[in-house]
Amino acid sequence: MTDLPSIDAASVEQFLQEQRFRHPATHKNYAGLLCNFNNFLASRGPITSPDVSMVQQWLKEHSLKWQAHILYHRTFLIERYVQWLHDHGLIASNPFAELHRQYGPRTTPIVRALVSEDGNAALEKQRRLPRFGSFLGIVMDEHIAHMRVLGYRYRTEEQRLLRFDRFLQYHPELAGLTLAELVEHWSQEEPSPYHLFEARRTGRVVSKAMHRIDPRAPVLSIGDGVARAARQQQRSPYLYTDDEIQRILQAALLYPSPKAPWRPVTLFTMLVLAYCVGLRGGEVARLVLGDVDLREQTLEIRETKFFKRRRLPLAPGVMTVLQHYLDMREQAGTPTNPESPLFWSPQRNCGYTVGGIRLVLTDVLRRASIKPAHGAVGPRVHDLRHTMVGHRMRDWYKSGINPQSKLPYLATYLGHKDIRSTLIYLNITPELLQEAGERFRRNGAAALQTKDGVL
Repeated sequence: MTDLPSIDAASVEQFLQEQRFRHPATHKNYAGLLCNFNNFLASRGPITSPDVSMVQQWLKEHSLKWQAHILYHRTFLIERYVQWLHDHGLIASNPFAELHRQYGPRTTPIVRALVSEDGNAALEKQRRLPRFGSFLGIVMDEHIAHMRVLGYRYRTEEQRLLRFDRFLQYHPELAGLTLAELVEHWSQEEPSPYHLFEARRTGRVVSKAMHRIDPRAPVLSIGDGVARAARQQQRSPYLYTDDEIQRILQAALLYPSPKAPWRPVTLFTMLVLAYCVGLRGGEVARLVLGDVDLREQTLEIRETKFFKRRRLPLAPGVMTVLQHYLDMREQAGTPTNPESPLFWSPQRNCGYTVGGIRLVLTDVLRRASIKPAHGAVGPRVHDLRHTMVGHRMRDWYKSGINPQSKLPYLATYLGHKDIRSTLIYLNITPELLQEAGERFRRNGAAALQTKDGVL
């Protein structure tokens, strides 16, 4: 490709026309952005042969002007535009495709690496590595297979082992060290109480796997106080107020979605199931149409965290929301067979993923002004599940019901393997303390009175 057509404003206009943006202002703003990108490339070399260094330079310049989330959003458009230019034979190569080939399918971490102080080193950390390709990889991979044969899902543990394996692949020079020394090196990569706990816990798992192969291999200990320090570092669950719940639901109904007008109802329904039913994000994503029984007013929950299948009775209000969503879902022309995902995305022609649900509902929290505009800080979507438990306890107290007698039922409803898991969700709030104190005043104080009627 030596004689390539010229790239000008007409190319930008043709690209934007094919995107079919609904709002004229969007078309105009994006045209300015893309023309600016064209001019940038033309000022630094042949516009028909953009390379990674040009993209990196453009990103670094604009990272000084825009907030991170704006930079990511506009980079997505630039990436689509560059792909369009390549598909139409207007450029010889696509630098974004090369970046994805080497560093994975996600654009955001690649952009974050390119604009960092040491872009090359940051990119290397994104490089795609073989699964369990380190010198201990076979041991870890076989251990995961062994635990799954025993009936454990082992997904969280697998991710921890993959992170340890990734560290070892980046540091092959550590191959001659003992496992305890390897764990110590990994723990120093990120000096924090939680990472130390993760490293020690992962090292203990690997040592048990090695001990099963060779009983002479020592089993490592986590160490006194390490787990406690990690728990203190972790964020405490956030309990939403009734007003905040209403704001979140309202933000879902007002969610901007010109190309998918049923999406606000979809998000609203997801949030109702997360708060009113206490479903985990993965449980919401795995729901299929056949799980909803409108006649019995129940919801079947399958493939849960602890392999505990359960059927949940739903309140009339929740059933009304579900019925409204199902009506809109059918009008949208989505699949209606019982095995099709309950939450369907017509734009992608597939069901919502766990990650997709987390991202879009987190955006709803931000639009409700409950979570900061960016960063992994503030309330989380999973905190709706904690809030459901807290509000249920509060309502039991107000109704004069002894919450302790209801905890086994609550544990079953939440899908916990035992009541100890449910106790983690019981967060003491001023409102709950007030209700508990009021209940004690009504029922318990009399038992402490003396025969003279004096406490």
